[in-house]
This record gives sequence, C-alpha cells and structure tokens, in this order.
Amino acid sequence: MKPALSLAVTEERFPVAGAFTISRGSRTEIRVVTVELSDGTFRGRGECVPYARYGETVEGVIEVIRSLETDLRRGLDRSALQSRLPAGAARNGLDCAFWDLEAKRAGRPVWQCAGLAAPLPVVTAYTLSLDAPQKMAEAAARNAGRPLLKVKLGGEGDLERIEAVRQGAPRSKIIVDANEGWTVEQYLGLAPTLVRLGVALVEQPLAAGKDDALAEIERVLPVCADESCHDRASLSHLAGKYDAVNIKLDKTGGLTEALALREEAIRQGFDIMVGCMLGTSLAMAPAFLVAQGAPYVDLDGPLLLAADRDDPIRYEGSLMQAPDPALWG
Repeated sequence: MKPALSLAVTEERFPVAGAFTISRGSRTEIRVVTVELSDGTFRGRGECVPYARYGETVEGVIEVIRSLETDLRRGLDRSALQSRLPAGAARNGLDCAFWDLEAKRAGRPVWQCAGLAAPLPVVTAYTLSLDAPQKMAEAAARNAGRPLLKVKLGGEGDLERIEAVRQGAPRSKIIVDANEGWTVEQYLGLAPTLVRLGVALVEQPLAAGKDDALAEIERVLPVCADESCHDRASLSHLAGKYDAVNIKLDKTGGLTEALALREEAIRQGFDIMVGCMLGTSLAMAPAFLVAQGAPYVDLDGPLLLAADRDDPIRYEGSLMQAPDPALWG
C-alpha cells in the first residue's frame, strides 16, 4: 500500500536585484509557490513559478495543488500525477517534490534514481534586461567576462540594443529573446545583422500560434521555441519552424516530462536549450539535471535575485555547480 503523504504549499516572495524587465513588463520581486511532501519521516520540496502568460496565478496554482491533498493521503504518486494534472506550474511543484522525497527515502541522489549520469557543472547564460541601449551597454560591460549573455529584446530599437551590448561585451557569445515581440518582417530585417554581430540564437520571435511563417523563410539566425513548446505534445507543431526548443520545468509540468521532452526533441533533431522562469535555487536544482549536455543553458535565476534560499546553488561566475543535497535532490 502506498504511504499517505501530507502536503504543505505556500507562497514565498524574493526580491530581484534591481529590476527585471522584458517586453511584457518589469518586476522588482518574484512570487513563487513552494511545495512540501512528507511521509512523516522524509520531506521532499519543489518550487514552481506561476506565469500569467499561460493564465496562471499564484492563488490559482496553490488552489490546484491543495485540491490533491486527499489524493495524496490516499497514495497518489509521481507516476499517477502525470495524468492527474496537465503540464504547468502546479504539476511542476508537486513533481519535483516527489523526486526530492524519492531521493531522500532511497538515500541516493535524484540523478541516480532517474538513471542519469553523474551531473557536471554547466555554463549558464546571464540575462540582460530590456532597457535603453546605453543602459544595456553598461550592463554588458559589467558582465563582459561571462561567456554567454542572453539579451531581452522588445521590437523597436532592438538593433541598437544589440550593437550596444556587443560594444560592452565584445567577446561574449550572445543569444536573444524576443518574447513574441517581433513580426516576420522584423526577423528578416534583423537576422543577418544579428548574425554578423555574433548572435547565435533567437528565442520565440513570433507569437505562439502565429508562427507558421517561420516554415516559409530561410532562418539564417536559428530560432528556438519557447512559448510555443511546453511538452512532448508540442513537438508535432514545431517541425520545420524551429531549430531548437527551450525546456522549462514550469512549462513541462516537472522534471519527469522535461527529461522525456529532452529525449524526444533530440530524437527529432532539435537543439536543446534549458531555461527557467525567474526563480530561486530550489527551482534551478532539478533543471540542472535536464541541462546536462545541452548546447544552451539559461539557469541564471538566482544570479538575478537579491536574496535566495538557504543552501543555495553555487555559481562561480557563470559556471553553475551541482545543488547541495540539503537544498534538493
């Protein structure tokens, strides 16, 4: 008989270092949902970040998670969870808490429980918020020693922003995130110059659901699906339009589906990017396992915060180390 589990789910807030700005708005703090599962002896934790773009709210996600309290007492497990909830933040929080609990019960790290190779440190991108070109040049200069910069863009003035970033960080590799803010004409106009400026990839230039034009053009600058890719079911709509997919646990609904999505996306010929919502080290820890071997890693959430969890992930510049077991996994 499956052991009964007790559930605790809470909202927590963490301050951003300065402000974090994308084309949809700016934030000075983040609101995350922390999930804890306990069997009375061991406790597992997970963190999820509800995202308004997908119709999620902190209150709504907490309500969905709490609605499973009786099921958890009756033996709901990680496997059954996959069909009990759809992909999204609520399932992510619970799924990652299940993995952490499983590891603690087994006395083994999650990577062993999942049949993965021992994880190695990864180089993460560092994100520069959307701002005026001069401000972005200054931010780039402060981070010019980082090997990979991710630049938030928003439409008008984007070329000037990239030129400014390149001036501030002449040797860094650059990826850009348009957050659905471009038209196909803007992509066609910007892409050749961005390639010349050393940009390697653009995330989600066109709005999800309105991106068919990507299949009809020459993509001189590789295009990565973010808002258009959630789980394995998304892949059938991406072929011929995208060169890479951005795997985020809050979209996949947890580590379980993220690992399966990575495997299937690679099989279908997509490059892999592993990204995150703006969260704490607790959210980055399971994503670190998905990021192993990925060409592009964007797990810099804690670097953008003014405060983090206890036992945080250690970053040596942009080199992300494995999480401490006291944090997760």
